[in-house]
Amino acid sequence: MEAESEPYVRLATMRQLHQAVADLNTARSLADTLQSVADGIVAGLGYELGCVNLVRPDGDLVIAAFAGNAAAEALITGRVGSRASWERRLSMGEAWDDLRFIPHTEGWVLLDDDVPQWHTEGPEPRFEDEWHPLDRLYAPMYASGGGRDLLGVISVDRPRNGRRPGAWGREALQMYASQAAIAISNARLRANMQRALVRLEREQQALRASEESFRQAFEYAPSGMAIAEMGGDQHGRLLRTNDALCRLLGRPASVLRRYSFADLVHPEDIGTLLRTSAEGGRAELRLGRRDGTYLWVSLRNSVVADATDGPRLLLTHVEDIEERKRHELNLAHRASHDALTGLPNSAELKARLSARICERPHAPAATAIEALDAAYGDVESSLVHGYPADGYEGEAVPGGGPFDHHVHAEAPDPEHDDGTKGLAVLFCDLDGFKSINDRFGHHTGDAVLIEVARRLSTCVRDGDTVARLGGDEFVVLADGLGAADAADLAVRLRNAIIPPIRVDGRAVRVGASFGIGWAECGMTVEEVLRSADQRMYVEKRSRSKVHRRAG
Repeated sequence: MEAESEPYVRLATMRQLHQAVADLNTARSLADTLQSVADGIVAGLGYELGCVNLVRPDGDLVIAAFAGNAAAEALITGRVGSRASWERRLSMGEAWDDLRFIPHTEGWVLLDDDVPQWHTEGPEPRFEDEWHPLDRLYAPMYASGGGRDLLGVISVDRPRNGRRPGAWGREALQMYASQAAIAISNARLRANMQRALVRLEREQQALRASEESFRQAFEYAPSGMAIAEMGGDQHGRLLRTNDALCRLLGRPASVLRRYSFADLVHPEDIGTLLRTSAEGGRAELRLGRRDGTYLWVSLRNSVVADATDGPRLLLTHVEDIEERKRHELNLAHRASHDALTGLPNSAELKARLSARICERPHAPAATAIEALDAAYGDVESSLVHGYPADGYEGEAVPGGGPFDHHVHAEAPDPEHDDGTKGLAVLFCDLDGFKSINDRFGHHTGDAVLIEVARRLSTCVRDGDTVARLGGDEFVVLADGLGAADAADLAVRLRNAIIPPIRVDGRAVRVGASFGIGWAECGMTVEEVLRSADQRMYVEKRSRSKVHRRAG
């Protein structure tokens, strides 16, 4: 069961990475953005040192931000390395997709070039993937728009685990570099746009020149830009769009002027859009394209103020984040699903179960007399099993009445069917699986687990959950079942598993033991699973060995 910790580690890493990316977008200036990039390497990616090298107008790279060591920051921040030396570095060593790793066995030739560097001496690695103090890892940052214009280079050092990053760490660093490049480009763009808007407001005598400057920045921005009305009957109507936004949405500017963003947004995201428009902030939502598909974008709004009439126009920067969202969904799926079977893993199972139950036990509804006593101030009578009869004490609390929308989970009575429906937790353990692994190897065992997962999934309803807890253990969550319904489901699932499974021309069999537990409010997730597990072992011991033979 040790492997169960890996999804938790990945999920924690993904949360840290998302927080680091979110911090990039909250920085207000270019300097703040650059420092946020360096800080995110240390706080979100697990390295002790992070450095941001930014391309200057003359092509050389200057160290614009440093994190992790105050002495190193004071020594090398602001120093410059030539473009030729950097191009040499980015062509050496090993290419990890867009990343460039230069091991210490090759990097010694770079000790005397003109690129500022900070390193400490250290012993030779004891194993193949151990990090050496003279190892170098670079993540180039390229401008958006499909080109390969270099914006800068992120350099990292001293992973906290002491090892060279694996596939997961490399993918995280590469995605972070991509988001950092977008944040730096956006910070520059925002600075340019803000300067243009200030000139429009303060320099009335240079209105035409300022308007042309704004037009150039607007029309030729690499990301989508739009100007919309603010207030009045036509609030939100698009007045002007640039070519990048027209290409992004597949609609000409003449057509876009008939719409507002509210007409184009996905129905599920309309609330997000309205809040963003009102606050003049930033949001991620989906906009409709001409072909009927939806595209994930990031909207950043700025209010264009008129000196006489006050705020009247909304300037919106629209950035395509479809690829990042796809990466996020892929990372989230990998962190919450079993790599072998594709089923939800232990962490996802517990999350779904936790969302269905609350800490407060279910209390029976108050009787008519108790309700009258409560209405006339009888405090003792207004308590039902120690809780207020209406479940309300000035704020919404778990387990309450009309002010609480939570539907309590309760277990049906196994002795007699009173019509109660509950959330059944069916704990499944395969019988005979170990002997298959021992006789035919893990390849056959993996194939059996995959087929069992498929058969279980085909026997449940769309809203039910089939999860792999680990090893040869599976759990099924099925809501809205009575005691007899759960027993029938267990029989169907067992009968689906019993037929022979063919692997490489060989037929093997496994049996299954099921324990039926019930999720109730007031129980913890661990208690729910333990209860079903114990019932499974009771059922396993009660069955004869003949019914559990397999292979």
